[in-house]
Amino acid sequence: MLILANRLSSLRPTEPLLKPISYNYNLTTTTSPPSPPQDATIVNLVLKTDSQTLTRTLEKYPVEWTPNLVDRVLKLLWNHGPKALQFFKSLDYHPTYAHVSSSFDHAIDIAGRLRDYKTLWTLVDRMRTRRLGPNPKTFAIITERYVSAGKPDRAIKIFFSMHEHGCVQDLNSFNTILDVLCKSKRVEMADNKLFKVFRGFFRAGQLKEAWEFFLQMKKRKCEIDVVTYTTVVHGFGVAGEVRKAQRVFNEMIGEGVLPSVATYNAFIQVLCKKDNVENAISVFEEMLRKGYMPNSTTYNVVIRGLCHVGRMEKAMEFMARMKDDECEPNVQIYNVVIRYFCDAEEIEKGLNVFEKMGDADCLPNLDTYNILISAMFVRKKSDYLLTAGKLLIEMVERGFLPRKFTFNRVLDGLLLTGNQDFAKEILRLQSRCGRLPRRLKL
Repeated sequence: MLILANRLSSLRPTEPLLKPISYNYNLTTTTSPPSPPQDATIVNLVLKTDSQTLTRTLEKYPVEWTPNLVDRVLKLLWNHGPKALQFFKSLDYHPTYAHVSSSFDHAIDIAGRLRDYKTLWTLVDRMRTRRLGPNPKTFAIITERYVSAGKPDRAIKIFFSMHEHGCVQDLNSFNTILDVLCKSKRVEMADNKLFKVFRGFFRAGQLKEAWEFFLQMKKRKCEIDVVTYTTVVHGFGVAGEVRKAQRVFNEMIGEGVLPSVATYNAFIQVLCKKDNVENAISVFEEMLRKGYMPNSTTYNVVIRGLCHVGRMEKAMEFMARMKDDECEPNVQIYNVVIRYFCDAEEIEKGLNVFEKMGDADCLPNLDTYNILISAMFVRKKSDYLLTAGKLLIEMVERGFLPRKFTFNRVLDGLLLTGNQDFAKEILRLQSRCGRLPRRLKL
């Protein structure tokens, strides 16, 4: 062993190739435990200090307040919500520190978690006053808190009120509202609420945003029900985006979501108003071939579309078809046809349709009489004005109260055409109805 040790020592170089690192340990002194982190110390201070003296305590505390430090403290105070909000409010009065948007977001999140909505919106207003926001992230926090509190309708309203607070909806906003509504425990709620989001977009005229939102739903493979599809088809169509409405209608069938009668009604109405009546009739016939039973709304939409383009005879054919589908024309359909006949100065045909109402046990309403009475004054012929008087009497007998303007108009027409006796009868009728008759020399 000595021989081996001597050989090894002879192989060692006189100077080492790498100098060893020297450590200067003071083995005679004992090490003190590490001090707690600064933010943890501040948290303890906040929890122990009374709310009335917290502002002064924080002002005197020997630390350089930074947004990062404040955010860390707010996170650590997460389970002490009221104290966290006191801390945030107290720092608001600090002479050398001003809150930034991230700290406001933390405070708003804590207020939302506590369901202290008054404080939440006060913070939002203060944030806006200081031109720090609110931003899409702020509203993401707020909507999520409202949904978590079981208030999805309120969350949707807040989503659409973003612009009122100076915040524009962007792609992240769409994703956020989808996220908060499509959480695992709230899927059924999302199915019922997503269509309200689209309805809000369309009512506000935000077509671009509606389309972006729809594409995001498709991208995320969200389950879109027939009500939502119907809302999207109708919304785009009424706004004049017929091609997008057609695309959504076709995609819905491709996704295996069967259109309802309401969906067909919406699409047919879009084609009648913004595209072509012939295309609308084609969809109507397709609807029948697939076994759908049209209702009064379906026929109302088609008949109105035909009347609008002057195809009155075709409209009458569709009225006749209604009985074959066990669907009776209602007063709205009769009024539409009568109005368009009268507007085309085909008053006799309008009166014929009016007579058919009685045969079909469909009672006229106030609009029916007003349409016909107004039409009698187009040509100002004696026979027509007598008819206007008869309609006025029938109107009162059925329990409708004409306006004073209608009484006076009929009276003027009868006087101008020499029908003084009939005018006296109208005057007596006007008196019985409680309308103050005019003093006329008859």
